Amino acid sequence: MDLASFFDINTIAFTLFDYPMSYLELVGTIFNLWSVWLVGRGKVSNWPIGLIGVVLFFALFYQIQLYADTFEQVYYFFTGIYGWWHWSRPADQVAIKPRYSSRNNNLLAIGITVVGTLVLAWIIGNIDQWLPQYFPEPASYVLIDSLTTVMSFTATILMAQRRVECWYYWITVDVIAIWLYAVKGTLLVALLYAIFLVLASNGWRLWRKTA
Repeated sequence: MDLASFFDINTIAFTLFDYPMSYLELVGTIFNLWSVWLVGRGKVSNWPIGLIGVVLFFALFYQIQLYADTFEQVYYFFTGIYGWWHWSRPADQVAIKPRYSSRNNNLLAIGITVVGTLVLAWIIGNIDQWLPQYFPEPASYVLIDSLTTVMSFTATILMAQRRVECWYYWITVDVIAIWLYAVKGTLLVALLYAIFLVLASNGWRLWRKTA
């Protein structure tokens, strides 16, 4: 199998209960799950592991027309590099203890999430008309996909800054994503987000305990 075939969602690794599992979905799920497990334990290695998962899910979401999620992976890639650098600094190793955000910061995060969702939904809803050569199919579940994407943007920044509130965002995203990916037919990704939900709940418990 060559590299191009690996990144094709139609290249099947195995079939389980009539569900064709692509190599792309399988390996991407493993790396993203591994990354979330590591971040809940405050391990710097979550960032490079997560970068691999991001690249794989970029290819996956593009092929199933979840364009907001596709762009989300680009954001994750750069914030992953930032998080890796931020967590690796000697000064930050001393200040690794999670902490809570102020009320004003929380209101700002909520406001950015609402406005960002509406703007992204408008872009994603029209992108197949603006750039049909790159996005030949209309986006699926535009508003929901945009909401989970922008909430993930916010959560990633909060996580890089070790803010306990990041887990509230992740838990909400995971609940919505379980349904969304199940509807889109990527059942392993839906299962991944169910596991993410458990890990996020545990991460919230651990960070709250030490904050």
